[in-house]
Amino acid sequence: MGKIEKFQKKKLIMGIIYKGGYDLFPILKQLESSFGVIDYRSFPADFSFTRYYEPEMGPGLKKMFLSFLRLVDPEALADIKIRTNDIELIFSRDNRRVVNLDPGLLDQSRLLLATTKDHSHRIPLQKGIYAEVTLIYEKKEFRDLSWTYPDYRTAEYKAVLSEIREIYTDQLKHRE
Repeated sequence: MGKIEKFQKKKLIMGIIYKGGYDLFPILKQLESSFGVIDYRSFPADFSFTRYYEPEMGPGLKKMFLSFLRLVDPEALADIKIRTNDIELIFSRDNRRVVNLDPGLLDQSRLLLATTKDHSHRIPLQKGIYAEVTLIYEKKEFRDLSWTYPDYRTAEYKAVLSEIREIYTDQLKHRE
C-alpha cells in the first residue's frame, strides 16, 4: 500500500480574456486581494481562436496570463474557480461579463485548468467544478492532448507557460 502524503503546492496561473482597451487595473487589484502578489504578467495578445465570447463581450478580444507568487494546494482549485466566477460577476455590466477568468495550476509535469463544464476527460473536484489536464510537460516542452484548446496549442502560449514553469521551478529550489 502506498503512503498517503500531502500534495505538492502548485503555481496558480490565470488566463484573462477581455475587450481590448478595457482597464484591467481594478480586476488585477481584486485578483491580488484574493490570491496574493502577481509575480508574472504576459503581454496581451489578440484572442481570435473562437468567437464564443463575442456575443457577450464583443469583438476585439485580448488574452493575457498572470501567475501568483504564493503557491497553492491543488485541493483549493475548485474554490479558486468559484472565486474567479464571483469576480467576473462583480465587474459585469448589464448582465454581461467584461472579463473571463480561467484559473489553472501549473507544475513541472502539467497544466490543469478549472472549468464548470463536464466532459469525458474532466475530473469532478467539488461544488460543480471540474479539472482538466490541458497540457503535459515532457521532453522539455509542453505537449498537446486531443482536447487541448486551440489557443493553448500555440507556440506563444507554450512559451509563456514555460516562463511561468521556470519561475515555479526556482520557487521549489528555494523552498528546499
